[in-house]
Amino acid sequence: MRLMIRTTMLSPNFNSPAIAARCAAGRSVVLALLLAATCLATAPRVRAQDDNTVLLPEQSAAKAKAILEQAINALGGPTYLNVHDVTCIGRLSQFGHSGELNGFEHFIDYAQPPFKDRTENLPKRNIISVFNGDKGWELDRGGVSEATITDLATNQEDVKKDIDNILRHRIHEQGMIFRYAGLDVVDYQESDWVELVDSDNRTFRIAIARNTHLPVRKVVDTRNANTHMRNEEIEYYSNYHPISGIQTPYQITRERNGIKVYQVFFDKYEYNTTVPDSLFTKESLEERWEKVGKKDKKSKDNSSNKNNDKN
Repeated sequence: MRLMIRTTMLSPNFNSPAIAARCAAGRSVVLALLLAATCLATAPRVRAQDDNTVLLPEQSAAKAKAILEQAINALGGPTYLNVHDVTCIGRLSQFGHSGELNGFEHFIDYAQPPFKDRTENLPKRNIISVFNGDKGWELDRGGVSEATITDLATNQEDVKKDIDNILRHRIHEQGMIFRYAGLDVVDYQESDWVELVDSDNRTFRIAIARNTHLPVRKVVDTRNANTHMRNEEIEYYSNYHPISGIQTPYQITRERNGIKVYQVFFDKYEYNTTVPDSLFTKESLEERWEKVGKKDKKSKDNSSNKNNDKN
């Protein structure tokens, strides 16, 4: 909800009989009334102008950049900006097209942001997704395969929309437009909205809480390339914890066009643990398949033998 400041302006009706009588009673009384009316009327107007100042484009951009700089400092400053790798463990709840809960997954994720990412299911670690720039691979019960064109495109789009990538790198891109979008109450916190528009016409709106200077919400507006329909994607950030000098949200929720897509609850976060480059390769999945593939085959063979014994 946008915070609106409502003021009551007291403006006497000088055509009323009561005021006319006072005027007739003496000029000094009229002057006193005019002075009082002026004080009551002008004070709220000054405050309203202060809270709803119309900024010039360069002023708006400067204010937006200053708020983003505050957010970066609150997140950890240079420590946040210079993260090399991230390892996190958590629980993911996914939702269907109607918003119904589809189930929970326990996972571990390794990343060298912004372009390298590896997600494994726990505890078996036999379902793994790896993305490395414009390449990607999957490991499942059928073995190792190339990521689909759709999955690669989705991953690259997610990288461009990732809030850490925006704050660490994308704000320095040529042609990025910045605007201050006003004061609001977001998730029960007084927050400043900052708006960014990139060269591909994606619009990012980030709500920064005034008391902590931490991001609490991000909204991304795009247009579907085929239908030209507007898509709105919202992420909510909450339950921040300081980890190795970096303020880290332990709960993230994503919605798309008003429907909840997923909710993540993190159990553990680690930064800069020297995650090796080799984790983000097809070869690493093939090595993993050599281990889990044999286990799966042995399990299937045992199950088949038991069924034959019963027959």
